[in-house]
Amino acid sequence: MGLLVLGLLIWVGAHIFKRVAPEQRAAMGDKGKGVVAVLLLISLGLMIWGYRGAEFIPVWNPPAFMVHINNLLMLIAVFVFGMSATTGRLRGKMRHPQLTSVKIWAVAHLLVNGDVASIILFGGMLAWAVLEVILINKAVPVWDRPQPGEAKKDVVLVVITLVMFGLMTGIHAWLGVWPFPG
Repeated sequence: MGLLVLGLLIWVGAHIFKRVAPEQRAAMGDKGKGVVAVLLLISLGLMIWGYRGAEFIPVWNPPAFMVHINNLLMLIAVFVFGMSATTGRLRGKMRHPQLTSVKIWAVAHLLVNGDVASIILFGGMLAWAVLEVILINKAVPVWDRPQPGEAKKDVVLVVITLVMFGLMTGIHAWLGVWPFPG
């Protein structure tokens, strides 16, 4: 459990460093991006390793139907994440699509995982995403909304969403976590 918590703390620290210590981050220049990237990779490794190795301590038993809600929310999360890169009509409809996607992902996983490690991981990521939005909005209160593009690009986003969702469920199955009922 310690590795999971350490990974989560490094993840949060690496992400919010720019917002809470902008002078120090600016002083690092471009090499700071590399440092942050390495810290994020280390934090991901620690979170994955810590989560997979954590003792299963049940807190609550999610009802079976939550799997359907989780899968629907995950499909939405993938779509919302993709909105950050779209050049279609949906461009600029949401200020923080990636962080909103993390929030949806975290809630979806909290609905189907009732153990301590899951609550720490997904609850921690949810708290981080909320904090990150608050810090960004405080640092940059006015958002320069991008202009919408062509509607056909949104169709591409839907196709990419479905492909990515399929890949993610395939990876879950490969890792031994069947993401569907039954």
